Amino acid sequence: MQQFDVAIVGLGALGSAAAWQASLKGSKVIGFEQFELGHVRGASHDTSRIVRTSYDAPEYVALAKAAYRDWAHLEKAAGIKLVTITGGVVFLPKDGATSAKDFTQSLDANNVPYELLNAQQVNKRWPQFNVGNNIDTVYTADTGIAHASKSVSAMQSMARAQGAVLKELTQVQRITPQPAGKGVILETSRGQFQASKVILASDAWTNKLLAPLGAEIPLTVMQEQVTYYKPSDPANFEDDKFPVWITIDEKNYYGFPSFGEPTIKAARDRSENLMTPEQRTYVHSPKLLNELTSFVDDLIPDAGRETLRTVTCQYAITPDREFIISPLKKHPDVIVALGAGHAFKFAPAIGRVAAELAIDGRTKEDITRFGIRDAAAPLQSKL
Repeated sequence: MQQFDVAIVGLGALGSAAAWQASLKGSKVIGFEQFELGHVRGASHDTSRIVRTSYDAPEYVALAKAAYRDWAHLEKAAGIKLVTITGGVVFLPKDGATSAKDFTQSLDANNVPYELLNAQQVNKRWPQFNVGNNIDTVYTADTGIAHASKSVSAMQSMARAQGAVLKELTQVQRITPQPAGKGVILETSRGQFQASKVILASDAWTNKLLAPLGAEIPLTVMQEQVTYYKPSDPANFEDDKFPVWITIDEKNYYGFPSFGEPTIKAARDRSENLMTPEQRTYVHSPKLLNELTSFVDDLIPDAGRETLRTVTCQYAITPDREFIISPLKKHPDVIVALGAGHAFKFAPAIGRVAAELAIDGRTKEDITRFGIRDAAAPLQSKL
């Protein structure tokens, strides 16, 4: 039986980051992906993901600041550009459940610069928007875009360059913790392996591996979708003229400037299009597309805009939308890294934290918020 220091189950963004970060620490690392590397069955494919420090909880802002440093480290090591800074706005109704003050207080606590703008200031600076007077806007200059598939591939390549073994098309069927000090045995479709520690970055498939251990994370799994539109004048939506944007209300939406093609991209966060991985259709919902297009038409009016394509992905979210970055209480050699549908921007940092927990038994980051929690925890709006 081959033996490793750290085994990683799932090689999307978080698992690939963990493989890279653990291998950087000199550990003997193996990673398993049940599908082909770069597949479209999870949440780490396609092109753009938002990176930002702008959050309404100081712990997320602090982790995001750390993630920016990890992104820079990855770019330097890989020798490629992965993050494009565009600036970004968060739109918040004055009478909404989440206020601009929630954001500005969290940013202040972490010494992150921002601007608080009214509707007139937003519409003047970016005339592409049509923002109503009932909206407060928080602008952060450090917001930007990470290239999703390129970033995951870079982390996998850097992990392999440091000696990690990454196995695609290899399903982990069961993990069995051994008596104290003897690690974990992993039964896979390609034989058995042993590791001192296991990092589960298996997202919607996590509970299949936790169930035999008597553990379960309350997860809601759904198919999400993003849509690409061609503006009538693409030049107005280049990343130096138009920011990343997010609206936080009863329904949350977000969007991007042009990134690699003359389109803009937009989506609704958490559309409740419930289906398990086995039920995935990979066919977008026309109802959700129409809803999104109507919203975009109101916020970013453009009579000549065309709808080009819609791409699906998968969310696996906790009841409170909080991350879980934690060892299991009864099986501390098994560490869960789960991003609740909004973790890509944090991926290099979450991977590092998981690697630190596995190898050092501790991390310098404050992750007290991200432990295993009661399933009855209240729902919070986190995008």
